[in-house]
Amino acid sequence: MTPAIYLVKGREKSLRRKHPWIFSRGIQRTEGDPQLGETIDVFAHNGQWLAKAAYSPHSQIRARVWSFEQETIDQTFFEKRLAQALLLRQDIIARDGLTGFRLVAAESDGLPGITIDKYQNFLVCQLLSAGAEYQKDVLVQALQSQFPDCHIYERSDVAVRKKEGLEERVGVLHGEMPPSSVVIEENDVKISVDIVGGHKTGFYLDQRDSRLQSMKYVNQKEVLNCFSYTGGFGLYALKGGAKRVINADVSQPALDTAKYNAQLNEFDIAKKRAVFLNADVFKLLREYRDQGTKFDVVIMDPPKFAESKNQLNGACRGYKDINMLAMQILKPGGTLLTYSCSGLMDQVLFQKIIADAAVDAQRSVKFIERFEQAADHPTDSAYPEGFYLKGFACKVL
Repeated sequence: MTPAIYLVKGREKSLRRKHPWIFSRGIQRTEGDPQLGETIDVFAHNGQWLAKAAYSPHSQIRARVWSFEQETIDQTFFEKRLAQALLLRQDIIARDGLTGFRLVAAESDGLPGITIDKYQNFLVCQLLSAGAEYQKDVLVQALQSQFPDCHIYERSDVAVRKKEGLEERVGVLHGEMPPSSVVIEENDVKISVDIVGGHKTGFYLDQRDSRLQSMKYVNQKEVLNCFSYTGGFGLYALKGGAKRVINADVSQPALDTAKYNAQLNEFDIAKKRAVFLNADVFKLLREYRDQGTKFDVVIMDPPKFAESKNQLNGACRGYKDINMLAMQILKPGGTLLTYSCSGLMDQVLFQKIIADAAVDAQRSVKFIERFEQAADHPTDSAYPEGFYLKGFACKVL
C-alpha cells in the first residue's frame, strides 16, 4: 500500500488552489513508513484524496506535490512534464535566438525541486528536494528519451539540500563530461559558460531580458558594472554603444571569462573600452565616492543577500548600502540599474529600500522602469514564490 499523509482540517485549502507545498504543521497523521523522497498519497482530514507528493521527513516542507491527478509518477510522467516545459519556451527560444535557456523551473513547471538548464547539447540539473533525488534515475531516463543528443550533468552542490537530508552532489549523469567552455548565444551575443566550475549551473540565464533592456541606457555612456561575474551586462553595454565599461568583481577567473567573452564578440578591448577590475565592490564604491569619480550608468546586480528569513534584515541593510553608494557616484541625471535575486524580498520592499537609499545619498530618484526574471523562468499562478528576481531602472538627479 502506498504510504499516505492526512492533513489537519482546513490545511487542504492551499492544495485545492494547486499550491504544491505541504508543511509539517499541516499534517495530522502519517500512514505507512514513507522513505526519504518516496511518493505518497495526500488526503484531506475527511479521507478525500488530494494529490501525489514526495515525502521529505527532514524538511519543514514535509511534502511537495508531483500531481493533483491520480497518475503514476514514472518515466512517462516526467517525459510529459519535460515536453510541456519545452513547448512553453519554444517561442522564447526562437525569438531570442537561444542556445542556452532554462528548460525546467522547478515548481513553476510542475517538477518541485528540479531545475534544468540547457547549454547547447548539455543539460545541467540541480536536484534540490528529496523527491527529486529519489526520482533521479527515472528523470535521467526521461531526459535521454526527450533529448537523445544531449549529455546530462548534475550541479546539486547547493547547501539547501541539507534541509532535505541530502548531501551535495556533482557529476556526469549521462554522456560526456562538459568542457571548460560551452559557448551559448542569446540576442546575438556569445557567452562562454563553465558548467562545472561556474555559479549555479554555470551562468545567470534569468537576467537575459534585463540585459537586453539595459542597452537603451548606455549609448556613449561611462558604465560601471558591479558584481559583473562573467560580464553579461558588460557585453550588452558594449553592444549598446557604451563609451567605456568597467566590469568589477572579486573573482579573477570570472573576470578572465568576461574578457574572453568580450573577445568572442569581437569587441575592441585594446583601447580600454572594456576594463576588467578585480575588486571588492563595497570597497570600490567607497573609493570612487571619496575620489569624486562619477559614472553615467551604474549596474548593480549582487548575489543573493538573503537565504532565510533570519537574514532578511541584514540583506536590507546590504542592499541599501550598495545602492546609496551607487547613487553617490552617479552624475546628475545618471541611470541606476539595480536588481535583487533574493526571493524573500518582494518588489515593494525592494523599492522602499531604494527610496531609503536615496534619502541617505541625498539624491532624488525617479523609478522609470521595472524588471523581472527572463521569460523562460515563468511563475505559475498557484506558486507566487516562483517570482524572485526584481529590478528597477532609476534616474538619479
